[in-house]
Amino acid sequence: MSFFILTPDKQRRAGVLLSYANIFLGTFLAFVYTPFMLRMLGQSEFGIYSLAASVIGYLAILDLGFGNAIIVFTSKYITQNRKDDEKKLHGTIFSIYLVMSIIVLIAGALFVVFADAIFSSSMSTEEIAKMRIMFALLTLNLAISFPFSIYSSILSAYENFIFIKLISIFRTALMPILMVPMLLLGHKAITMVVVVTLINLACLLADFIYCKRVINPQVSPKNFDKSVLKEVFSYSFFIFLGMIVDQVNWNVDNFILGVVASSVAVSMYSVALIINNMFITLSVTISGVMLPKMAKMVSSNSTNTELTNELIKVGRLQYYIIFLIGSLIVLFGREFIVLWAGAEYEISYYITLILVVPVCIPLIQNLGISILQAKNMFKFRAIAAFFMTLVNIAISIPLAKLYGGVGSAIGTAFALVVLNIFIMNFYYHFKVGLDMIRFWKSIAKMSFVFVLYVGLILIFMHYIRFSGIWFLIVNGGIYILIYIFIAVKFVMNEYEKAILNSLLTKFRIKI
Repeated sequence: MSFFILTPDKQRRAGVLLSYANIFLGTFLAFVYTPFMLRMLGQSEFGIYSLAASVIGYLAILDLGFGNAIIVFTSKYITQNRKDDEKKLHGTIFSIYLVMSIIVLIAGALFVVFADAIFSSSMSTEEIAKMRIMFALLTLNLAISFPFSIYSSILSAYENFIFIKLISIFRTALMPILMVPMLLLGHKAITMVVVVTLINLACLLADFIYCKRVINPQVSPKNFDKSVLKEVFSYSFFIFLGMIVDQVNWNVDNFILGVVASSVAVSMYSVALIINNMFITLSVTISGVMLPKMAKMVSSNSTNTELTNELIKVGRLQYYIIFLIGSLIVLFGREFIVLWAGAEYEISYYITLILVVPVCIPLIQNLGISILQAKNMFKFRAIAAFFMTLVNIAISIPLAKLYGGVGSAIGTAFALVVLNIFIMNFYYHFKVGLDMIRFWKSIAKMSFVFVLYVGLILIFMHYIRFSGIWFLIVNGGIYILIYIFIAVKFVMNEYEKAILNSLLTKFRIKI
């Protein structure tokens, strides 16, 4: 256990490195496992599984933003040495989670009962029967997860990122390891849900045991406090509203396609969503471990200039990864998806582009969301996002009827662009006090060099006449090497080069 007890700064750095290790592991396994899974399940079965998983996502928002509140308020109490308030906070939210578990069970049971009425026009009786079983299992999974998830949030507040990320790596690796033999034996989507449930329960148990031994928080319904609930809920309500928006924006298209199109259309969209979700995961790897630090900086009355400096520093680091992966998707995504998922999923490439390209800009300034949460200024974004979600739904339904997954993706992309690129940048600058002009000047200087590079590559690729796996390996590899060279020689500042050098020195390499 002593290995994990490091300073918060070292925990954050290790957390980022382990997060990327998890992403690279997950990406490698996805390359190998996902196409195998798609072929073993078939489009219809995979579509049903994806639909059940997306619907259960709506019940997951019953967290009400309390997980985020635990991190922010616990971080503040740690800074101010308020142990009694920690007990009240944890006991109050744990009590709410128990209530949420009961609500999830009731809501899940209602969905199982009325599944016929919802999907009878687009699915067969056999498909609906399978989805009922999967949804019942996922509902049970979520109901158990709620009360135990408090321990993971407490670990995050105490910045125990090494353990948290190691558990994530364990979760990533175990799913394909267990599922490959099951699929070979002829088991389908229902077995996948059983495996997911068992892995989740094992991870929750690990979080619980480690948290009790290292931190030993006093989590008990006996510590419930109405005044604490009122204070926390006034903060978490708008986090909750933001969670609703995120769930709707990324899952409503699957639901709409399941109702107005078919399970095959859901399958097409889900492949694009897999790639999009991996892309988003890359962006939150650094900012995802920064919320406790932001909460402590705000509690210590850090200036807006200092917060802007953090936003620029983290945003630039995220930019290198986001632009690289985003440009790889644009340049090589079509060939990759055809080889990876099958020629029948080619339309998924265009859906992926529609989702990925507009989300690049808000992803590099994800730390801004953590600053809003730490400043308790998330209300505006939550309300603005809620109204844009209504616009998303209004646009996506008719477009899905006309153009399937491509149409529904256009509706989602439009809402994301208006909210994250236009509305939020004005809010960050004029209301929050962050210097977004300075932020975007820094990003623009980086973009000029990289965009010019991508433009030259596009012209070069126009004359390439070969395809397949060697097209991806040779051209993708050359592209990445040249990208790294350009980044180091023409774009990186001294701070970024120092970070890269500190990593490379472990391999006896120096730039």
